[in-house]
Amino acid sequence: MKHIQYQTQGTCSVLIDASADENDVIQQVFFLGGCNGNLQGICRLVKDQKIDDVINKLYGIRCGDKPTSCPDQLCRALEQLKQKQ
Repeated sequence: MKHIQYQTQGTCSVLIDASADENDVIQQVFFLGGCNGNLQGICRLVKDQKIDDVINKLYGIRCGDKPTSCPDQLCRALEQLKQKQ
């Protein structure tokens, strides 16, 4: 099992806690801070999905004038998670 705690940048959420199995299938994601309802929805939608599939769908999403968003920060966390042994 791979695990990461990723400190977000430029979003209302401050931390993403994520884990994936040895096949890069996401087992769980939790956000600390941010828009609780929306982030619970994202967590449920990405569970049991392949890391690469989630990155392909969510990478680069922006929140208003911000250069990033919670989904985009999740992708950055998942990229790091994927590299873990």
